[in-house]
Amino acid sequence: MLLAFVLLSFLQVNVISNKETQCGCNVNRDKTESNIRKQSPYNTILTNQCPIKYQNKKEEYGTTDMVLVPRNTYQYGTDDIVIDSDNEGPKRLVLVESFYIDKFEVSNKDFSIFTESTNYKTEAEKFGDSFVFTLFLNNTVKEKLKDYRVMQAPWWYKVSGTNWKNPNGPDTNIFDIMDHPVVHVSWNDAKAYCAWRGARLPTEVEWEAACRGGGYNNTYPWGDKLFPNRKHMANIWQGTFPNHNSAKDGYIGTNPVHLYPQNDFGLHNIAGNVWEWTEDVWSDENPSEKVKKGGSYLCHRSYCYRYRCSSRSHNTDDSSAGNLGFRCAKSA
Repeated sequence: MLLAFVLLSFLQVNVISNKETQCGCNVNRDKTESNIRKQSPYNTILTNQCPIKYQNKKEEYGTTDMVLVPRNTYQYGTDDIVIDSDNEGPKRLVLVESFYIDKFEVSNKDFSIFTESTNYKTEAEKFGDSFVFTLFLNNTVKEKLKDYRVMQAPWWYKVSGTNWKNPNGPDTNIFDIMDHPVVHVSWNDAKAYCAWRGARLPTEVEWEAACRGGGYNNTYPWGDKLFPNRKHMANIWQGTFPNHNSAKDGYIGTNPVHLYPQNDFGLHNIAGNVWEWTEDVWSDENPSEKVKKGGSYLCHRSYCYRYRCSSRSHNTDDSSAGNLGFRCAKSA
């Protein structure tokens, strides 16, 4: 299994030249080991954690916690290109049929109900590892894993025993963050969850229509100013990446899914917090690469300015990481 990161390097006045090796936005699984040195030896998994049990509430999933995006012509893409190699433009006006989309990112509690009801195992659980950001590992672990980092992005560590239930390594759990977005879920995992709910992943066009809240030419879900009235509107990186996050928005990692109402459709955290899978293929040449949108708590203008509505990135459909989640959609 391999991780290959699509990375961002140089911020210029209007255009970022994406070298595909400098950002750390994308962490992929492959058949080779060219971008990660070895398999992680950190595989001691706690055995005394109690399972989380919930009543099967599949039948209660309707559209109560979804918003209706009405049939209309919506903006897709932009002419104000920031990351040229991400194919953010040109701006198009697209007729989108009515659909519902989750108000909130799928939470750990939501995903727990699904797995408890279906005995579903995520791909990270099957592979036996996933990728953890440097700030969530102590120095002892990082020293042990120093040869098990992604070479182009050494702030990502491949840690055995990491999955959605153990998001920062095998000796961590989600008991105190059940209202945070589920992470370490692949595109295939997200598809399985949405299907169980009688829903699906949003298309990229739908996601972007929802992000703008019915507006046109707005950079962010809420408008064009990142901090209107000096208010934090999204969970993104503050400080110097990757070693210092001042957490001025209150969070170093993920935040609860109900925070940050961001636009006129009433969507929360559609920018920042975690990347969100969409249904779409990144390119016809490689159909296993899927589009993700929205940026995450690790994004900063200086290196990964992808928390804009038009911004986009991609991962392989079996990839997982500590900043990658999703929300569901449903045709109206």
